[in-house]
Amino acid sequence: MEKARMMDDSKIRISGIEALNKALGPATALRFLTLLHREPTDYVKISRRLYKGQTMGQIFSRAKKHWKG
Repeated sequence: MEKARMMDDSKIRISGIEALNKALGPATALRFLTLLHREPTDYVKISRRLYKGQTMGQIFSRAKKHWKG
């Protein structure tokens, strides 16, 4: 709880999105957010933080693992 008080709103928002992504997977996390959040969001900025330090191969490999098509 102490950590949350030290974080600004932007960091809390990003940490929440990262937790949703980890718990639900990227597609379901995005669906959840669109249900709750109808304001404009900078998804490019969020994506850059979310995928920071990952190669394209890692990202695509994870996406293929979660693909239901």
